[in-house]
Amino acid sequence: VQLQASGGGLVQAGGSLRLSCTASGFTLDYGIGWFRQAPGKEREFVAAVSWGGSSTYYADSMKGRLTISRDHAKNTVDLQMNSLKPEDTAVYYCAASMDVSGSSYYIADEYDYWGQGTQVTVSS
Repeated sequence: VQLQASGGGLVQAGGSLRLSCTASGFTLDYGIGWFRQAPGKEREFVAAVSWGGSSTYYADSMKGRLTISRDHAKNTVDLQMNSLKPEDTAVYYCAASMDVSGSSYYIADEYDYWGQGTQVTVSS
């Protein structure tokens, strides 16, 4: 199982980015989460979506600025991030879990597979 996060880059404060999580060699029939890690900080939850896409979860610190969506036909999970702030600067990772549910979506240890991350840098 290999995941790949893409779409990161350098953006000015107030700008937007759309991250994508894609899978190699398998279908994304998993709960998918996005996490981020800034230098010197612990990895933190950003957003997640259930396998069917009916349930979504967002970090309180970013709620209202994020939309997570999945496209089973394209085998991708996207994270639209708007109104970005310098404190959003981090490496963003996508992760997959076979049996995550409910509040477990927020916990990194509940995920089985991780992508390599994509750098998001927000300038002030």
